[in-house]
Amino acid sequence: MTSIQPIGRLKAKAASEWTESRLGIGFEKLDRGVFEPERAYDKLGKIGVKWVRLQSGWARTEKEPGKYDFKWLDDIVDNLISRGMLPWICLCYGNALYDDFAKEIFGAVGCPPIYTEEQKTAWHNYVVETARHFKGRVKHFEVWNEPDGLWCWKKGVSATDLGNFVIDTAKALKEGNEDCYVIGGSVCTFTATVDYMHEALSTGMGEYIDGITFHEYTYTEENVTQKVCSLRGLCALHGISPEIIQGESGAQSRADGHGAMWEGNWTPRIQAKQLLRHLTIDLLNDVKFTSFFTCVDMIEALNGKVGDLASYLDYGYFGVLGADFNEEGLATGNYTPKPSYYALQNLSSLLGGKLKVMDLPLIFIHEPAPHLGGIMTAKASETIYGGFRLDNGAYAVAYWKPEDLMTTEWTGAVTMKTAIPGEVHLVDPMDGTVYDVTTAETDKYGSTLLKFLPSKDYPLFLVFGQLTMENL
Repeated sequence: MTSIQPIGRLKAKAASEWTESRLGIGFEKLDRGVFEPERAYDKLGKIGVKWVRLQSGWARTEKEPGKYDFKWLDDIVDNLISRGMLPWICLCYGNALYDDFAKEIFGAVGCPPIYTEEQKTAWHNYVVETARHFKGRVKHFEVWNEPDGLWCWKKGVSATDLGNFVIDTAKALKEGNEDCYVIGGSVCTFTATVDYMHEALSTGMGEYIDGITFHEYTYTEENVTQKVCSLRGLCALHGISPEIIQGESGAQSRADGHGAMWEGNWTPRIQAKQLLRHLTIDLLNDVKFTSFFTCVDMIEALNGKVGDLASYLDYGYFGVLGADFNEEGLATGNYTPKPSYYALQNLSSLLGGKLKVMDLPLIFIHEPAPHLGGIMTAKASETIYGGFRLDNGAYAVAYWKPEDLMTTEWTGAVTMKTAIPGEVHLVDPMDGTVYDVTTAETDKYGSTLLKFLPSKDYPLFLVFGQLTMENL
C-alpha cells in the first residue's frame, strides 16, 4: 500500500516571478467604478496569475465628443504591469453621447454602437485611439462582452451583427496598432459554440481575429471539453485556426448572491472547489489562457437603470477577495482573501510558467481499498484526469471525481500504474500541502504501482520530479 506523509507546502510565487502563465483573473466593471482597485493591486499580484481582464469603458473615457481621457484606465494598466501582470482589454460598452437608448442604461451596458453611422464612426475613432494609446502596454483586445446574451446586446441578439461588428472593430484596432491581437466571441450560452458562432463566422469574422473567447458558468466542468472541441471544429470548418481562450468562469461564495448560478447553495469552500475544477479542465483542454471571474466581490450592474440605484444594487460574491459594500454599492473594506484566493495561488504556484499539456503513461486499476472498508477505487471512467509538463521539467497528473458540488463532499481512493520517471509527491491545491509518496511496488520493467492514493471532488496533483516547497 502506498503511504503519504505531509512534508511541506507549495511556495507561493508572485506574478512578477513568472515570465509567462496560462492563468488569469478578472478585474472587470471598473468602467462602472464598482470597486476600488488600489485595495486589490498588491493582493492580486501575490496570487501569481499573469492575465488580467479589464473592460475599456467607452462612456467613462469619452465624456465629450472626440475627447478621450484614459487617465483612470492608465492608472489601472500601469499598476498591474508594475506588479508583473498582463492586462488585456475587453472593448465595451455603449456611449450615451451617441445613443439615446444608452442614456437610460447604467454604464451603457449592452448598447452596441451599430445602428447609425454616427455611432459606428464614433466607435471606430474610440477604438483606434484606445489601441494607439496603449501600444507597448496592452496587446490583446477583446471585442465586446457576452453578445449572445440579451443583457449585453439589449435590442435583440444577432450573430450576424456581431460578426460585422467584430470585423469593423478589428480594422480599427489594426489602424491604431497593427501588432495588436484581436479576440472575438466572448460567448456565454451553451449552444453558442455551434449555432451563434457559426452564423457570426459566416460573415468572414474569422479572417480578422487571432483568438476566440468563451465563458463558462456551470455547476459541472464537463461541458468545457464540449465547448472547446466545438469551437475548434467550427473554426476548422470555416478554414481558420484562432487560439481558444476561456475568458470568464466563476462561482459565488454565498447562497444569497445575484448573477450567474445565483440559486446554488454556494459556500467559500464550494467556490474554491469550482475554481480548481474549472481552471484545471480549461488547461487540460489546452486553451491559450483561462480567466477566473473575479478578483473581488462587487455589484453585478448589468441591468441597471440610470437614476434608479436599487436597480443595480445586485450584489455578486464571485470574488476571490471578499468585500463590504457602502450604500451606493461600492465594494469597500479590506478585501479579505477567501479559500478560493489561496486555491488559485496554489494552482498558480504549481502550473505557472511554461506549461505543456501532454499524454502521460498511466492507467487506473480498479480494486478494493481496505482502508475504505473494501470500497472499490475509482475507475478511469469515473475520473477526470490529464497530464502536464511543468515549467521546471517535472511532470504532473491532475485527477478528480466530478461529484455534485452542491450536495457532496467526496473523498475516495485511486490506484494507478505509471512509467513516469522522477521522485513522486502529491499536492493538494486547496491548502497547498505537499505529501511525500512512498511507493510499495516497482515491477521488473521499472513501472510504479501507486495504490490507494487519496482522491477528492477537486483536483489533486501527482508531481514526478522537482517541486519547490516550504517546510511545514
